[in-house]
Amino acid sequence: MAIRTATAMFTGLDFLYGGGHGHTTLRHYFRHEVLPLLRASYSEKVGTALFAAAAEIAAVLGWTAYDIGDHALAHRYFVSGLRLTQVIDDRLMGSTILATMSHQANYLGQTARAAQLARAALEGGRGQATPRANAIFTAHEARALSSAQDVAGASRAMNEAERFFEKAASAEDPDYLAYVDEAEIIGEISHCFRDLKRPIESMRFAEQAGAQTGPQYARTLGFCRMVLAQSQFLNGDLENAVATATLAVDEGESLQSARFVRYVEDFQREVSDHSSAPAVRALNDRVTLARAELEE
Repeated sequence: MAIRTATAMFTGLDFLYGGGHGHTTLRHYFRHEVLPLLRASYSEKVGTALFAAAAEIAAVLGWTAYDIGDHALAHRYFVSGLRLTQVIDDRLMGSTILATMSHQANYLGQTARAAQLARAALEGGRGQATPRANAIFTAHEARALSSAQDVAGASRAMNEAERFFEKAASAEDPDYLAYVDEAEIIGEISHCFRDLKRPIESMRFAEQAGAQTGPQYARTLGFCRMVLAQSQFLNGDLENAVATATLAVDEGESLQSARFVRYVEDFQREVSDHSSAPAVRALNDRVTLARAELEE
């Protein structure tokens, strides 16, 4: 089906270059190619496949909007995707979208809502969710609980995510969960430990995640590098922290991702008390240059 081919292509672009690279084109494709198909009549088999594919591409469109910082638009597309899954009772895809909404809520500082959405994903997917799906659902719950400084809850959720992922090979997963590999779970855990102000654990997991992240996930690798830099700084190692952040900026200079920019800006703010240090000045200059080049 052409829609699934388009979904795979835009998903790949999103991971490699950030949501800004293909968002406008994807939005046009969804409006003018996908939505009109949903108004026609089909057999149950064809209709189910069509609505499932439409839900997946709506979720990707939501992700790209989220990544460029258009959170209201992202929410609208996530809700649209949810409605499409309800038509065909695809609870696995519906739960995947809920988990993504949890991720966005946590990013926006809505930690209680983020935890609720992650738990809703787990509950809603019961009976359909694979171990791989449950691993990412519980990882998102752990992220929310870590942001809320719920140490016990976050530790429990991280352990559950790891246990679920250990069984990931025992079930066949849909293509849209292909990105949930070991590096993805480890990367989420590194974020948790960073937010819990436990830099030793965060550095260990961030290094592992970075080493295992494939080149097709350039944005994810940039996140891992920035979490490592933040954790190194939190551990008192300014020199290596700035070096790691500089590497992330250099490797991520083509990313059109508001989320990646925020990681970098958060780090710059964290090291601002050391702005007179040559390495920090050089990093700030490099960030300014990279942003100017991206806007050209």
